Amino acid sequence: MPVNKSKAAFRTIAELAEELGVATHVLRFWETKFEQIKPMKTSGGRRYYRPDDVKLIKTIKHYLYDERYTIEGVQKLFKEKGLKTILGAEIQKDFFAAAPQEIELDADARKILIQVKDELSSLQAELKQALSGAE
Repeated sequence: MPVNKSKAAFRTIAELAEELGVATHVLRFWETKFEQIKPMKTSGGRRYYRPDDVKLIKTIKHYLYDERYTIEGVQKLFKEKGLKTILGAEIQKDFFAAAPQEIELDADARKILIQVKDELSSLQAELKQALSGAE
């Protein structure tokens, strides 16, 4: 059953495999053959594919399955033409590297954020007290 996620959402390997109609082991194999595929991985090894990864993998699948290229042929194509040319956009930028954008908040939003911050600080203090009492 397909998952309805926004295009900007990260995908698990199972979600991406289902969306593309390939097995998960195929995606893992492509990771070994295409250095450009760089999903985020948790400490437990769980993969999360960024929108750029999804676009890249869809392109790889297109060349392999529809255009009938070999893996070596797709690798050569990427090397000769470059991914930006093939995909038509900047890809594989580090999701966390971009400088945070300044967000303008109205007075109500600021008030809510201050309340949340205060509540979190209070919870943190309670946790510290509970942990120090447990020792």
